[in-house]
Amino acid sequence: MGWELVEDSPEYLKKKAFFDKVLTIYGRNAVMEALEDEAVCIHKLHLSKSNKDTDILENMKAIASKRNIEVKYHDKQSLSRISKNAKQDQGVALDIVLEYFGNEEEFISNNIKYRIVALDGVTNPQNLGMIIRSCAAGNVDAILLPTKGAAQISPLVIKASVGTLFKMPIIKTTNLKETLKSFKHDGADIYTLSSHAKSNYKKQHYGDKTIFVLGNESEGVSKEVEALSSERIAIPMQRGVESLNVAVTASLLAFL
Repeated sequence: MGWELVEDSPEYLKKKAFFDKVLTIYGRNAVMEALEDEAVCIHKLHLSKSNKDTDILENMKAIASKRNIEVKYHDKQSLSRISKNAKQDQGVALDIVLEYFGNEEEFISNNIKYRIVALDGVTNPQNLGMIIRSCAAGNVDAILLPTKGAAQISPLVIKASVGTLFKMPIIKTTNLKETLKSFKHDGADIYTLSSHAKSNYKKQHYGDKTIFVLGNESEGVSKEVEALSSERIAIPMQRGVESLNVAVTASLLAFL
């Protein structure tokens, strides 16, 4: 008996697309800050049934009521599955809708020209937050962020981004190498940073579709991603300085 291929229904795809944009944060201070920010689109507030009454929890519920946000109560174990951090969730979690999150197919189909900063193994949450902030302020159309082997969006990242996370288009990828191949197929030029490169990043001519890849804080860009590079570029430095913090490098590229 053969297998019949069943296509996903439009309703399922719509639901999946929505939840791909949902980020769950946890911790009372982080959740309270998000609730108080009217610019943040919120899907649902999760509270543990075992929470003792406190002023901050009462304030959360009051804000949720005022903003027509659904509040759902869970036992401790269920809440920890939602927050994915039982030790630090403090009995609260919040589903935030990141309206600018998407995938490469959607981005490519909607953009004729673009400048992207891709992150290859950037693991420090504070660096990620500062990169998001610089890219949001500068001439960058999206950040390409792997879902594994790199820092993920967290309360610390949100804080370091100073709220710009909610304004910056972010493309999530489960395979950076394959996603970069898709962009290359779309005609994008991929640049990696290297202190040994001969091309000055300021003197380089950049086309309509450009991707800058920033590597891990200590190891740099991985070999498999380096192999996809159209060209390596360098930021000239003086006084024997060999490298810059990855967030500083992102800032320089964002304002090219």
